[in-house]
Amino acid sequence: IIDSNFSNSFKLYEWAFSLCASSACVFLFISFVSKADSFDSILFLYQQKKLGALISLGALINLALFFVAIRRNKIAFATGVLICSILIVVFIAGLKFIG
Repeated sequence: IIDSNFSNSFKLYEWAFSLCASSACVFLFISFVSKADSFDSILFLYQQKKLGALISLGALINLALFFVAIRRNKIAFATGVLICSILIVVFIAGLKFIG
């Protein structure tokens, strides 16, 4: 059953938080693994066609965020995480077709 206030409760911060968490995981992974600058590492991974794999590793945090939101009955937040995950998948698919 969909809550009647669902459309009013869905705001920008739900998917923006998820996007920030995924981006933070990507940059954290780059900082641990690479000795080069973050921008140079991303450019190198793009040239090697490995950037999509790194983004998908960073997006794994969305899985935990989604289940925590469902467990705490934060349906709007879980929907935002799901929307962000779908946008990440579309972006990775775009990287595969462009590159």
